Amino acid sequence: MSDKTLPLVISAPEPRTLDLIFTPPQLALFRKKYRIVETTPEGVAKLPPDVLAEARYIVGQPPITSETLQKMMALRCIFNVETNLLNNMPYETLFARGIHVVTTGLVFAEPVAELGLAMALNLARNIVDADLAFRQGKELWGGDGNQTARLLSGADVGIIGFGDLGRALNRLLTGFRTRTKAYDPWLPPSILVDNGVEPASLDEVLSQSDFVFVVASVTSENQGFLGADS
Repeated sequence: MSDKTLPLVISAPEPRTLDLIFTPPQLALFRKKYRIVETTPEGVAKLPPDVLAEARYIVGQPPITSETLQKMMALRCIFNVETNLLNNMPYETLFARGIHVVTTGLVFAEPVAELGLAMALNLARNIVDADLAFRQGKELWGGDGNQTARLLSGADVGIIGFGDLGRALNRLLTGFRTRTKAYDPWLPPSILVDNGVEPASLDEVLSQSDFVFVVASVTSENQGFLGADS
């Protein structure tokens, strides 16, 4: 029987699971220190009134209406485990009430940054197309196979968005001695300088870079900011 004195957590982490999020020891500790009510994202609003009233935390990113939020007077934090801030809850009301919404973006930053670096190297050296040509017996050798090749080492690189992912990418690029510019209108230039990149405008990043990494999260405020003109 659960201890009623423990903080109550609503767990609705789809598409992830608690077994995926936690190591076995950490999951055991989580279950020991909290009362956990597991449900689906759509099931959160259907939970009993006393559960909603006592819920201190939510693990997941379930749809929450203003009406449901009004019933959750003890809520202190929502742990978004998908990282994408879906437009499925009243964020302004959450912030006005001092309820934090945090994400696992830092956890995903390094794997995604490595994927971005791999894509850049592929484009620079035409790796995928060369592999396909080799499999088809149409491979090119020497200069013929490297007419469009270029170095990432020492290249001018632009990063659009300098959050967790942008910073992880920048750390990887230091090994390639790139000259890196970054555009992030939400950060003061001093933060960019402290991370070893040159603050730049969007036009400068797009026009002066050999490689451009777009790692800014899509929000209602920046959606569509990179169009055909850019």
